[in-house]
Amino acid sequence: MSDAAPRRFTDRLPMAALIAANLAPVLGVLLFDWNVFLVLVLFWVENVIIGMLNLLKMALASGPGSLWPMKFFLIPFFTVHYGGFAAGHGVFVFGFFMEGQGDVPGLEDFLPWFLELMAEHQLFFAVGALLISHLVSFVVNYLLRGEYRQTSESQLMMAPYGRVAVLHITIIAGGFAVMALGQPIWALLILIALKIGIDLKAHSRSHRKIQEMDKVRA
Repeated sequence: MSDAAPRRFTDRLPMAALIAANLAPVLGVLLFDWNVFLVLVLFWVENVIIGMLNLLKMALASGPGSLWPMKFFLIPFFTVHYGGFAAGHGVFVFGFFMEGQGDVPGLEDFLPWFLELMAEHQLFFAVGALLISHLVSFVVNYLLRGEYRQTSESQLMMAPYGRVAVLHITIIAGGFAVMALGQPIWALLILIALKIGIDLKAHSRSHRKIQEMDKVRA
């Protein structure tokens, strides 16, 4: 019996989960009056999710060139390096877009304040949707379809930066445009649609190699 149908399903499931998760901020804008700051905060949290999953990928990678001694060096290095990158991105978002949300507390009080902000504006459901989307892609593509057997921790060290940099430079530029327009709903929805489009293209490009190898095996 051909395994084409299960393969088509695993091709489409991560893409469907990605689209569904990215529709969560549409609900936030339409139902909870999210502004551009809250939308950008959500996408910033997604950056953190991407970094944490990349750490797990680095730990499980067993492709050509993968070495356990290298993992013990690169995993902590990536944690510090990407953590600094995400922190800098967060400072930018909070510094330029948090108009009318009060002041950001000091580092020791930031986490309780941030969790309260997320609860107040119903951000947790969207964060959960994005987390599930990335977990689906991780399980289907990285584990079940064997990407971990073709990837090394050295390759993964820089893997998130291209996608994150292109996406969020574009989104932040769009965020400034939305603010300049007075944050109308249509502009926020266009910003979210732009993000979905970039996400789909990046997802397709990053997993094209494994999909082509699956077709060769079939």
